[in-house]
Amino acid sequence: MENVTTMDEFLLLGLTGVQELQPLFFGIFLIIYLINLIGNGSILVMVGLEPQLHSPMYFFLGNLSCLDICYSSVTLPKLLVNLVSTRRAISFLGCITQLHFFHFLGSTEAILLAIMAFDRFVAICNPLRYTVIMNPQVCILLASGAWLISFFYALMHSVMTAHLSFCGCQKLNHFFCDVKPLLELACSNTLLNQWLLSIVTGSISMGGFFLTLLSYFYIIGFLLFKNRSCRILHKALSTCASHFMVVCLFYGPVGLTYIRPASATFMIQDRIMAIIYSTVTPVLNPLIYTLRNKEVMMALKKIFGRNLFKDWQQHH
Repeated sequence: MENVTTMDEFLLLGLTGVQELQPLFFGIFLIIYLINLIGNGSILVMVGLEPQLHSPMYFFLGNLSCLDICYSSVTLPKLLVNLVSTRRAISFLGCITQLHFFHFLGSTEAILLAIMAFDRFVAICNPLRYTVIMNPQVCILLASGAWLISFFYALMHSVMTAHLSFCGCQKLNHFFCDVKPLLELACSNTLLNQWLLSIVTGSISMGGFFLTLLSYFYIIGFLLFKNRSCRILHKALSTCASHFMVVCLFYGPVGLTYIRPASATFMIQDRIMAIIYSTVTPVLNPLIYTLRNKEVMMALKKIFGRNLFKDWQQHH
């Protein structure tokens, strides 16, 4: 097949052209990335090691933590390197690969957040049938479906973008390779790409958002009318509010970024939105979804207590 692109590489303009701010940004994003790795890595270890966390809820949380580590790793290491480099080039193949994995992992997270909300809906509104409905086979099927659908969705974008003709300017007005900045550089017809970006990406992000919202409304409605315990209702509202904050931080910027047509006018806003859903949300997820949970805190104490006891035995 003929290679229609004239580009061998792109130059990422990054977050800012102000040299004095780059060391500051490097420090901030390095700390964020390390917190992400430690926080989500700890969740993965706990879910794997502790039998008390071997339930559907924590199975999905483990998937989410794995996703958050991979999702940030698609963009942040390259951003950190570019912040201390004079030449911020990325090869054409590297650019398309980054684009593919960014959309693959981002879409998987959007679907997984909706699945997690459904899991909580079943657990609270239909507790007697919870273990039957959310059996291990169903959980694996749901998680596998999220990963598989997202892979082919991302493949659509990466193939369609790779077959565009690029000519003229090499400068990509972003800190990573994404569809919209690449469409700005294309000199061939991008109408189909724009349509796919707005309709398909918008449907996945907004569809997941509304399913999550619907699950929360059902949970609150069920507890309000069926279970009139103020303590249980307060606990559910607190949990839903926390989860909903993370959901809004993820779905909101994604929807605003990809539903709107590609335009150089909105590139600064798009970069800010991308920072929120690719760096901030993955750091908040372990704090809000798990570290506020009593079972997780008990597992943490158990693991650290066990390790401290082993260290004490070795030294005595």
